[in-house]
Amino acid sequence: MTPSDVADEARIQVPPLSFGTWQLDDDAAARCVAGALRDGYRMVDTGMRYHNEYGVGRGVRESGVPREEITVVTKLRAGDQGARQTTRAFRASLRNLGLDRVDLYLIHWPVPRLDKYIESYREMIGLRRDGLIGELGVSNFPLAHLDRLADAVGEYPAINQFEMHPGWPQAELVAGCRERGVIPQGWGPLGRGQLKEGRGLLDDPVLARVAEAHRTTPATVCLAWMAGHDVSCVAKSSHPDRWRANLAAVRMSLSDEEIARIDAMPQFRCGKDPLVDEEY
Repeated sequence: MTPSDVADEARIQVPPLSFGTWQLDDDAAARCVAGALRDGYRMVDTGMRYHNEYGVGRGVRESGVPREEITVVTKLRAGDQGARQTTRAFRASLRNLGLDRVDLYLIHWPVPRLDKYIESYREMIGLRRDGLIGELGVSNFPLAHLDRLADAVGEYPAINQFEMHPGWPQAELVAGCRERGVIPQGWGPLGRGQLKEGRGLLDDPVLARVAEAHRTTPATVCLAWMAGHDVSCVAKSSHPDRWRANLAAVRMSLSDEEIARIDAMPQFRCGKDPLVDEEY
């Protein structure tokens, strides 16, 4: 089953690759989003915490791609969670983007210490009912928090976006999302350059050998590995040649044996632990 097939069952279309904008400022976001959309991307990912929603919206408008073909994703940051603040934060994002709706709105982190994600999601359901949001999702939610949310509001989110790469495959979370009808989507598919014992993820010899066999790069292998697991991913690049290469990478096929070798790589998290870290 492909990510698009899963998306059909889970209420929203999600392509194999989404264009990420983390760490891009407004000017870079506008330029890169417009170019990436012209080159074939159809989902664009941002968040209030990225401080570039204005640039992303500008890029969407300047791309020349019909608005109805583009899925714009943004996120509710932790400091804006809560029944009274969620709507204000969403409307601020809408103003920043300069759009009349957001196609997919995510709770960025569960932040159990605050314990406000349920009331935030309820508020988001009202915004969806008003036609301002196409569909709702979450980001960085462990299965226990997905279940607690569904028990409280009567539905699972359409999508759960979380860290996933060959060093952190999250097989249990991927499987658990699918069992619940939630689309799994990975961020940080290249490991964000994180070092493990003095090396980055892309320096791993397993990835190097697979890349050599396909006459390609370890980064391409990482994205092909995600596609081999039928998981959509979010990847960022500010360089046109690289974002085009990323689009091609998710169409590359790895053998079952190559995927299994990559699955067996040592595991390490590059991002924050959603049950422990509170800075979001």
